[in-house]
Formats: sequence, structure tokens, C-alpha cells
Amino acid sequence: MTSDVHLQYILRLADNALILGQRNAEWTGHGPVLEEDIALSNLSLDLIGQARLLYTHAGQIEGTLTGTPRKEDDYAYWRAEAAFRNYTLLELPHAGPMVATSAAARDYAVTIVRHFLYAALMVPLWEALARSTDTELAAIAAKSVKEMRYHLAHTRDWLVRFGDGTEESHARAQAALDWLMPYTNEYFAADDVETAVAEAGIGVRPADLRDAWEATVRDALEEATLHWPEPGPYVCTGKHGVHSEHMGYLLAEMQGLARQFPGASW
Repeated sequence: MTSDVHLQYILRLADNALILGQRNAEWTGHGPVLEEDIALSNLSLDLIGQARLLYTHAGQIEGTLTGTPRKEDDYAYWRAEAAFRNYTLLELPHAGPMVATSAAARDYAVTIVRHFLYAALMVPLWEALARSTDTELAAIAAKSVKEMRYHLAHTRDWLVRFGDGTEESHARAQAALDWLMPYTNEYFAADDVETAVAEAGIGVRPADLRDAWEATVRDALEEATLHWPEPGPYVCTGKHGVHSEHMGYLLAEMQGLARQFPGASW
């Protein structure tokens, strides 16, 4: 199956990895301790590496569909905000509910909780996609799941440190969790794209991942002495191209150099 929904699905996966990688890279040189600064930078590089593989694959699919293949930079630097299909959760700033209004302010608990909630989803998702009928996607998944298992272990460790640490660290972790958890409803709100690729054996039904994701999250929260926030009905729409007010600023920073010097290479 090579179709538009196939292309859209690959781009969703790529956009998720790119946007979280870009967002977390904002900590480079500003991490809480040197070792963690380097560790988070490496996690960001893993994500951007996954995005590059997926964008390359998407470009080949688009070439088959249209006769004009695209390169990874075309997707990263030359699409408008509405063309990106990442989860809204991943574009949010690091400044959570316990940070002042300064644009430079960041809360590391927000960074860790967000990455943990994403990694807890991506481990079972990549495991399932390693059996995809799209052999190129399956190969990318087999590589990516190894990276995401480490991401999950690393962020889980930090989550437990925050939750079961000081009164301040516990409060920050719980506040971040309360703020971010509603955005995870988007993970499991299936649409026509996800249904079609699942029926074709390319992708996965989101509902099939929910039990594994929830078990992973609940186990970590119990050890971290954090409580699961009250559920709500809100479902954000990033994967449909309708983003938060933060997305445009993120893209402006990420795409600025390429757009100032079109055609440049280095």
C-alpha cells in the first residue's frame, strides 16, 4: 500500500520526533548538571536521527505518488505550521505552571514528564511497527525502539527522583503531570489515517497501545509517589495540523537559517 494516508502516517511519526528533538535541544548548554546536559542532548539527537530516516522514507513515498521525490530538509524547513502533524504535547514550551512568565524560564520537571509520557507510548508503538508490512518502516522501528527503551528508562529514573525527592521537586513533578496529561488524550483519538494504515498492516491502532502505555505510566507514578491526574475530555489537534500558539515560534527558530539562505548547503 503506497497511498496518501501512508505518507501522512510516516510524516506524523517524523514530525513527532523532530519537534520533540528540537524542543529538548533548547536545554543544550543549560542543563541542570553537566552529565544531564549531555544526556538530554543525546536524546534529542536520537529523535532527530529518527526524524531524518522517516523523512527520507516519506520523500520516497511521495516520489512514488507524485513523480517528485522530496528530501528531508524539504519537510523540516519548507513546510508551514499547518502542514506539521505532531502531537500538541511535543511543541509546548518547557515553562510549566510553576515557572514565571519569562520566556527564558524553564522547568526541568516539565521536560522530563513530557518526554516520559512520549517514550512510554513510543516503546510499544515502535515494537509493533517493527512488524509493519512497510519493510522500510519496520527497519526504522527496529532501530528506534532500542533508543526509545533507553529514553524511557532515563526519563523514568528522573521522574522517580523528582517525585520521591524533596517537597519542591515532588510539587514540580506533580504540577507538570497535571498540566501535560490532558494532552495525551490525542495519542488515543484514532482517525481515518490511523485506521487505514492499521487495516493495511502498516501502522497500529492507537487503542491497541493504551493498556501498555497506561501500565508503564502507572507503575512509574506509584514508585515516584505521584498521583494520576483526574481525567478530562479535552483532545488537542496537533496531528491534524491545528497547533498551539507555541508552534509558530518553535518553527521560526528552527527554520530561520534555512529560509534566510535558501539553497545553501554545508
